[in-house]
Amino acid sequence: MPAPVTALTPLRDVVGAYGLDARKSLGQHFLLDANLIARIARQAGDLEGRHIAEIGPGPGGLTRALLDTNAASVTAIEIDHRAVRAITELQAHHAGRLHLIEGDALALDLTTLIPAPRQIIANLPYNIGSPLLIGWLRQAAQWEQMTLMFQEEVADRICAAPGSDGYGRLSVLAQWLATCEFRLRIPPQAFSPPPKVMSAVIVIRPHAEQPSPDLFRAMERVTAAAFGQRRKMLRGSLKSIGGERLLAECEIDGARRAETLDIAEFNRLAHCLLGTA
Repeated sequence: MPAPVTALTPLRDVVGAYGLDARKSLGQHFLLDANLIARIARQAGDLEGRHIAEIGPGPGGLTRALLDTNAASVTAIEIDHRAVRAITELQAHHAGRLHLIEGDALALDLTTLIPAPRQIIANLPYNIGSPLLIGWLRQAAQWEQMTLMFQEEVADRICAAPGSDGYGRLSVLAQWLATCEFRLRIPPQAFSPPPKVMSAVIVIRPHAEQPSPDLFRAMERVTAAAFGQRRKMLRGSLKSIGGERLLAECEIDGARRAETLDIAEFNRLAHCLLGTA
């Protein structure tokens, strides 16, 4: 007979048991409040039949909450070998449902590792949250939903409306490809150690129709130019990609600034740049 599975180490004891002192270089701040963690997991809705990717599970609090749902599987991606040991303990209790990949999420194509229908649910490391999101947005058609925690400033930028202080390149790319809904604010004292900033959970649902890779690259060029010199009028900031000619073709006033354009106007610019308008 197989040996009986021992009881899980209580979540609040995991940090000490596995030497998981939070490391600034990895952007680590751990959530240990089981009730709050369960509330975050609930923001994703019904997970029946879904395959979930979690990035940076740390001591495994959110991992445990996800395994308590009806998700078909959870794949945890962790670069910190200390945390890998903690998640390995969980694997013994959830054979077949919890998969562990030790590696850098920035270097992995998760769509090749996780079957559909797939979602991402994660408390993202602060230092790589934005580049991770941009990479996933390039593959938005492959993801059903993303429920993500960022530092609040980044979450605000993702959801920002045209004309607001936070509206920028990340806002346009995310809202062009998906609906972005702000869900929860989480104070620093909820974490160990407490960060110096508020955190926030947002839900991103990709649109049913997604742009071609060529159009996505065109949008990246447009937004990089427009917001790279956001104090300039568009005729100046877009000079490197066509400037006045591009703006005239799209019927957009060159005296405007990037933060005044809505998503539809940026979409026109991307199409014009690609030559498909």
